[in-house]
Amino acid sequence: MKKFFKILLWVVVGLIFAGTFVYLYLNSQNKDEVYSLEYPATQTIEKTTVLTGKVEPRDEIDIKPQISGIISEILVEAGDHVNNGDIIAKIKVIPEEAQLSSAENRVSVAQISLEEARLTFERTSQLYEKKYESREKYEADRAAYERAKRELDQARDQLTIVRDGVSAANAQGSNTLVRSTVTGIVLEVPVKVGSSVIQANTFNDGTTIAKVADMTDLIFKGKVDETEVDLLKEGMTVNISVGAIAGSEYPAVIEKIAPMATDDNGTNTFEVKAALSAVEAANLRAGYSANANVVLERVEDVLAVPESVVEYEGDKAFVNVLTDSVPSQKFERREFTAGLSDGIHVQVKEGKITKDTPLRGNVEKK
Repeated sequence: MKKFFKILLWVVVGLIFAGTFVYLYLNSQNKDEVYSLEYPATQTIEKTTVLTGKVEPRDEIDIKPQISGIISEILVEAGDHVNNGDIIAKIKVIPEEAQLSSAENRVSVAQISLEEARLTFERTSQLYEKKYESREKYEADRAAYERAKRELDQARDQLTIVRDGVSAANAQGSNTLVRSTVTGIVLEVPVKVGSSVIQANTFNDGTTIAKVADMTDLIFKGKVDETEVDLLKEGMTVNISVGAIAGSEYPAVIEKIAPMATDDNGTNTFEVKAALSAVEAANLRAGYSANANVVLERVEDVLAVPESVVEYEGDKAFVNVLTDSVPSQKFERREFTAGLSDGIHVQVKEGKITKDTPLRGNVEKK
C-alpha cells in the first residue's frame, strides 16, 4: 500500500513538471499581433494656451487723508456706491502742543493790537471832528484799525485749524472730511473708528481710508510663458473662465502685453492684460481667480491623423500604413509632412495619405 502511494506521488510530480514545461514552451512561441486600424479624417485643429490670473478693476484708487488725526466717523462700507466728492470719513485732529500754543499766542497778540488800534482810531476820530487832526491821519488810523480786526480773525481761524482741523471760513472744504476722488464701488475700508491715520508726505505713503474702483471697467491680468508670448497679439480675442462661476466663459480682448519678462519661480513670464466688456463685467467681482483660453493657431477642414499613430524622428513624422492582412497584418512605414497639432490630431500637410488609408493603431487583445 505504501509503495502504491509512493508511485502515485511521483506520477503527480512528473505531471506537474511536464505541464509546466509545455506551458512555458507554448508561451515562448511568437504570436502574430493584431492591431486596430485608424483612418484619417477632416478636422478643424486649434492650438491653444491657458493664461492664469485674476479679474481686477482697471483703476483701483486708494483714498487717503490730507491731514493726520483719528477717525471719528466712517460713512461707507464695502460694496457701497460713491460719487466723486462724496464724504467717506471724518477725521478728528489731535493738535501738537507747540503749534497749539503758538496759535493761541498769536490770537492774544492780535487782540492786544486790535485794542490799541481801536483806542488810537477813536482819539483820532474825536480830534478829526474838532478839526484838530488831518484827514490823512484819520484815514491811516482807520485803516490800521481794520487791519487789526482782520489779523485777529485770521489768528482765530488759524487756531481753529490747528485745534480742530476745520477752517471757519471754509468748513465744507475742510481737510478733516475725507472725500472720494472717483465714482465707483467701495472695495475695502481697512480702518475703523478710532484708528490713527497719517497724511501722505515725502516720508510716508499715508493711511488708506478706503479703496474705490469702477466695477464696470474690469480687466483680466494674467501671465504667459516666454515660449508662447510671440504668438499673442494685441487685439486678439480670449475667453475668460472664472473658477468660482461654473461654466462661465466671458469674451475679452487683449490690450497690453508686457515688453519685459519677470522671473516667476525660475521661469520667464510676460504680463498680459485683457479688457472685459461692461456687460460682462457687471456679473463679476474683483479678485476672482480666472483662466484665459487663447487660440494661438487654427486650421479648418484639413486632413488629419490621430496623434497616437504618429511616430517622430527628429523633424520627421511617420505613420504605419496597412499593406496586407492575409495571412497576417503587414505595415509599411510612410513619411508625411506634419502641420498643426492639438495633442489629439495632427494635420497632414503633404504625403501619400488619404481618408481611405488604413493606419496601424493599438494592439488588440485576442
